[in-house]
Amino acid sequence: MAGALLDPVALRSSEDAFVDRLFEAAPRAGAPMLVARFPRAYVDLNRKEDELDPALIAGVERVATNPRIAAGLGVIPRVVGEGRAIQAGKISMEEAQLRLRQAYRPFHKMLEQILLQQRRRFGSAILFDCHSMPHDALSAAPLVHGRRPDVILGDRFGASCGHWLIDAAMGIFTAEGFAVARNAPFAGGFITQHYGKPVSGIHALQIEIDRKLYMDERTILPHSGFREASERLARVVVALAQVCDQAQSLAAE
Repeated sequence: MAGALLDPVALRSSEDAFVDRLFEAAPRAGAPMLVARFPRAYVDLNRKEDELDPALIAGVERVATNPRIAAGLGVIPRVVGEGRAIQAGKISMEEAQLRLRQAYRPFHKMLEQILLQQRRRFGSAILFDCHSMPHDALSAAPLVHGRRPDVILGDRFGASCGHWLIDAAMGIFTAEGFAVARNAPFAGGFITQHYGKPVSGIHALQIEIDRKLYMDERTILPHSGFREASERLARVVVALAQVCDQAQSLAAE
């Protein structure tokens, strides 16, 4: 990124690195898979489009306090991990709108089209919003049988999907040996909140995977545990697809 204060590795510290590879079994299991091909330091898809940071973007008026914007984590982030500033000074409103026009809006337009198409075809749609989380962030997570969780499932405390879906996902991840927690400290972001409307037949569940399971967070490279993690998650994906098939068969009847 032009004007960045940080080196490429530091810029990637907030990235959901390799998550597409971890869940690459999804298309083979019959599920559409939408992957972002640009970094979160450029634009954050898991924020509302109007969460513009006046400390970063010239011409943005200050509005009521928003904790994400105040922390530098608006739709165009001001900081990456550990609060490190991405660049000095501000960017123009034109630059901000360019990023939204070229990256943010096409992604969300495609995601919405996929969900509506699936609902028309099957009577319901199920979205798994897959992310990775820094291992240190789990210090605030509840212990699962005396250990930090490997996976956190977020359903906005029951608002974004049917209880049957998160219950099934909990069982599937647990059966693969993962320690799983619900909603703490990650209950789901904008994507889960915005698209998850169970009463309208669209269910959204956020999946957060501990980066320590598969990568070196200092170098942002896969480590020796990557293959095992990806194989276990491939089995999870197949099992989740089977649950979704059963649910959608019922919805279509």
